[in-house]
Amino acid sequence: MTVTTPHLAASGGWTDAQLLQALEEVVEKELNRHLKVAKDWMPHDYVPWAEGRNFPGFFEDGEAWDKEQSKVTPIGRTALIVNLLTEDNLPSYHHEIASLFGRDGAWGTWVHRWTAEEGRHGIVMRDYLLTSRAVDPDELERFRMVHMSEGFESDNRHSMLHSVAYVAFQELATRISHRNTGHQSGDPVCDRMLARIATDENLHMVFYRNLLGAAFELAPDLTMQAVRDVVVNFRMPGHGMPGFERAAAQMAIGEVYNLRIHHDDVIQPVLRFLKVMQIDGLGPEGARAQEELGLYMGGLDAEAGKFDERLAARKARMLSRAAKS
Repeated sequence: MTVTTPHLAASGGWTDAQLLQALEEVVEKELNRHLKVAKDWMPHDYVPWAEGRNFPGFFEDGEAWDKEQSKVTPIGRTALIVNLLTEDNLPSYHHEIASLFGRDGAWGTWVHRWTAEEGRHGIVMRDYLLTSRAVDPDELERFRMVHMSEGFESDNRHSMLHSVAYVAFQELATRISHRNTGHQSGDPVCDRMLARIATDENLHMVFYRNLLGAAFELAPDLTMQAVRDVVVNFRMPGHGMPGFERAAAQMAIGEVYNLRIHHDDVIQPVLRFLKVMQIDGLGPEGARAQEELGLYMGGLDAEAGKFDERLAARKARMLSRAAKS
C-alpha cells in the first residue's frame, strides 16, 4: 500500500514562519485533544515521605548517605540519575521550543502547558530519590550543577521541521527509558512513579507525532529530509551530562535503553504509524531522503542484531560463572 501525499506548496517554498502559521490549526486541534485526555496528578502522592530522614549538615541527627540504604538496583540508580538530570534541563528546553514555536496563539499555549507538565517529572523524581535515599544526594547535586551550567543547545534548533521530527522520536525514547528504568529499579514505588511519568511522555509523543504527520501533508519533501536527518543523527538530550557515555553503556547492558530498543520501540513505531516509507509522489530530494532513511534503518537493525548477540553471550557467561560458584 502506498500513501500519496498532496503537495500543497512546493517543498522549497516553505519557510519556518510559513509552516508555523500553516500548522497553527493542527496545533490547536492537538492541544484540545491533549487537554481532554491528560489527567492531572500530584507529584507528592508518589513519594514515600515516611521513609525520609535528615541528611548531615545543619541537622545534628543527620545520617550520611550509603548505597546500602537504597532499595534501588545499581542499574536503576544509574538510569534514575541520567533520567533526572535530563529532566533538570527543562529551562533550556523551554527556551529552545519557545524560541522556535513562539509564545503566542496555540503554539504558545502548548509550549507553556508542555513545560508545566514536564516540570512535574523533575519534582517527583528528585523528591523520591532523596526521600528514599536511592542515590547519593551530594553527587546528584554536583552533577546537576555541572550539567545545567553547561546549558543545552539542540542539534535541530536551525529548523522548525527538524525540531518537530526530533521531539516526535525523543518523547517516545524518554517514555521507554523511564518505563524500563521502573521495571529494572527493584522498587515497586519507583516503578509506579515512573509509569506515571511515562504516561505523560507518551501523550507528548502523540502530540508531536500527529503534528509531524500534518507536516508531511504540507511539505512532504522537506519533512522527509528532516526525518532522515533526525533519525540518522539522533542523540538523547542528556548526552552532555557528566559520565553520560559510561552510564549509557550500563543502561544498554541493563536493557533500559539500547540499540534494539531504539530501533524496535522508538524509531520504527513512529515511522510505521505515519507510513513514512510508503509515502509516494515525492520530489527528487524527498525520494532520496526516503531511500537513505530505509538504508539507515536496515543498518541500524543489523547493528542491533550484533548487540543482541553480544548481550546474549554476556548473559550466558554470567550464568556459567554463577553456576560454577
